[in-house]
This record gives sequence, C-alpha cells and structure tokens, in this order.
Amino acid sequence: MRSLDIAVIAAYCVAVIVFGLVLSGRQRDASDYFLGHRGLPWWAIMLSIVATETSALTIISVPGLATRGDLTFLQLAFGYLIGRIGVAAFLLPGYFEGTQDTAYQRLERRFGRGARRTASGVFLLTRALADCVRIVTVIYTWVGGLRAVVWVDVIQLGVYLLGGVATLIVATHLAGGVGAFARAWDAGKLVTLDFTPSFKALYTFWGGVVGGALLAGASHGTDHIIVQRLLAARGLRDAQRALIGSGVFIIVQFALFLLVGTSLWLAGADLGPAMRGDAIYPTFAINRLPAGLAGLVIAGILAAAMSSHASAVNSLASASTQDFYAPLTGRHDPTHLLWVGRWLTLAWTAVLVAGAMAFRNQHTPVVQLALSIASITYGGLLGTYLLGGLWPRARERDVIVAIIVSVLTMTPIVLGVPGRLLPGLAWPWYVPLGTAVTVLVGMLSSLVGRAGGRTGEQNALAT
Repeated sequence: MRSLDIAVIAAYCVAVIVFGLVLSGRQRDASDYFLGHRGLPWWAIMLSIVATETSALTIISVPGLATRGDLTFLQLAFGYLIGRIGVAAFLLPGYFEGTQDTAYQRLERRFGRGARRTASGVFLLTRALADCVRIVTVIYTWVGGLRAVVWVDVIQLGVYLLGGVATLIVATHLAGGVGAFARAWDAGKLVTLDFTPSFKALYTFWGGVVGGALLAGASHGTDHIIVQRLLAARGLRDAQRALIGSGVFIIVQFALFLLVGTSLWLAGADLGPAMRGDAIYPTFAINRLPAGLAGLVIAGILAAAMSSHASAVNSLASASTQDFYAPLTGRHDPTHLLWVGRWLTLAWTAVLVAGAMAFRNQHTPVVQLALSIASITYGGLLGTYLLGGLWPRARERDVIVAIIVSVLTMTPIVLGVPGRLLPGLAWPWYVPLGTAVTVLVGMLSSLVGRAGGRTGEQNALAT
C-alpha cells in the first residue's frame, strides 16, 4: 500500500482509541460498564446495532456476492425487518419488566436458574464461534465498556459507509458512468427477488422472509450482543424505536454494498476463479482507488471489524459475569463485578484471537460462514423463548432438553460433524429448522413428563 494510505489507516486507529477513551465517561459499577447506566439515546443505539451486526465480514463479503451473482441477498434484509418488528412487539416488553442485566434473566423468572445458565452458555458458545473470524480491538472496550463501544460504533458506521459510497462512485466512473448499469440489467445482475419455492437455493424470497425473520428474531431478541444495547436504552419505547429503525437502516446498507459489488463487476474488478469473492472489494480498493481514499476504505473495513469485535467481547464478558460468576460465587457488589467484567473482557479477547486461527483457510464467503455457525444455536435460543410464551406446560427440564437436542441436531446439518445431514439445505433455513426442533421437543418433553407424573400418581394411589 502507498504511504498515504498507511498514514490514513494509522491515524484512524489512533483516533478510534482516543475517541473511545474520551467518550467512555466514568465507569462506577457493572451497570455503567455493561449497560451505559441505561441512559443512551435511541438513535445511537440504533446505529450501534447496525454497526455491530455488520462487521468486516459483511463489508467484504456482500460486494463479492453481488459481483459474482446478483442482488437477491437483499431479500434477507426484508426478513430482518419483519423479525425486528416481532421482537419489538412481543419480546422487548418482557425485557423491561423490572431490572435485567442480561437477555437470559427473563428465562430464570419463567423456568428457573438452570434454564438461564443453559441459554447463556449457548450464547457464549455461539458468539465466540461466530466472532472468531473477526479482527481484534480491546483498549477502549476494556476502559469504557458499552458506553465507549456504542459511541465509537456510531463513528465507525459513518467511516465504512463513506468508504462504500466512495467505492461505488469511483467504480461506476471507471465503468463508464451510471449508464453502464444497463449492462448489469441485461446480464441479470440486478435481479433482486426470486420467488422460486426451494429449500436448496441460497437466496429466495421465501427463505429470505421466513429464514431472515427468524434469524433476526433470534439474533435481536435472544442474543445478548444486541439485547445488551436495547437494555441500555432509556425505556421500552426508545428500545423499540432503535430496533425497528435498525431494520430499515440495514436494508439501505445492504443495498449500498450490493450495488458496490455490481459496480465492481462493471469495472472489471473480478479477476476470475483464482480470486476469492471476499477479496474483490479490498483488492479493488488497494489497487484502483486514489491514494488516501484507498486508505479510507480499508480503514472502513477495519472499523466494521473493530465495531463487531468490541461488541462481542463486551457482551461475552457481561453474560459471563452476570449469568455465571455472580450467581455461582454470591458476589453481587457492582464495583467488584466491574473489576471482574474487565478481566473477562481480556479473557474473551484471547479466546477469539485463538479461535480466529481456525478459520484462516475457509473458502466459503465469510458472511455465510459466520451466519451458518450462529444458526447452530440460534434456533434453540429462539425456540426457548417461544416455549416460554406460548406453551404454559413447559418447565425448566423441558427447555434444557429442547436446547440440547436442537444443538445436537443442527451441528451435523451445519458443520457436517460427525456426518452431513440434509445435504443441500440452504443456510437461511437453518434457524427455522432449529426453532421447530426446539419447540417440538420441548412440547413433547412436557407432555411425556405430564403423562409420567399422572402414571406415578396412579401407581401411588394403587399401593
């Protein structure tokens, strides 16, 4: 890279750390550290949610999908909005009943402490695996907690969006102007909707709406990395505005980066099978953008990476502290939990760095890889909440069994370990399948337990 680009990237990294430290405020206890003292504005939370779920893997993968395909990935975003509306209407009100520190305290009230720890443990596993493909940043997260993370997210969102817009403009100019998109239309590169009724086609309208809605329901309604932000809002109304607003914003953002991919195809940025799809966008930025602007785009990719990683380690530390350390040790002093949370932030950072080494040689687009891995447990988490709200007979034992069976079922489907089940099933259907398995197993377990209880009573009376 050119010296000016390196200087831009270095200046950005330093600025992020400085801004993170300045904006973090005073961290007095665990509530300040993990929930920003429940006083963050809704618009900042909205932008932070978008920045958190975007990550570097989205920024580099989505343009590649459009360069070598079309715009049908956008159908997932329609489902994402539907899922957020459902979470805002049905799950969020429960989170604001009383004072909750994590997404899983609600399960403790409904089922018991074992259900809370099981769900929280599943979250820790899911988030650690999904974030192992991301780059590391920890300084401002260690010092400023969620408040620093949210405000830096707002800045980083602006940086990577600016980089995307700049790339779109430059690539379109190199392709001959806006009129070049007529070629993309003729080649079928601008197809957005595919109504084919298929469980094997990757991106269809039905898979996008159903799979995307349930994926968003799980990720934004049960995954603590998002729920943590919503709990930091000033109230239920603000949390709902932030959540639904992020769904609208993400549609626009996906559309932007898909069009970036189309413009890269028009500009001849795809060098053929020897180049991974994930490499098309950053390679074009380094080789074809003017000095300084290339550095800004790469800084934007780093911004997305830092945003998602900072969010991940803070939420992992939060769940570890509130759902495991505090109840197991009996230590609930907020100042002490602040100290524990900071050290767990470092510990989880080390775990993610080590895990990232396992994904270096993957050839699957990283956005698809991360969402597929997360889908192993998302269905189990979402199904647990559905059981709690819709099946009064469900008890703690039933939901624990249901989560375990769901994870054991989805692992060979997603990872092929120990053997591949349902080969060819498109990944947007993973969460619907996992949710269905969880609900059905939970209902069956409760019915079997009830029948067993009646049999026991009858035997006792007979004797």
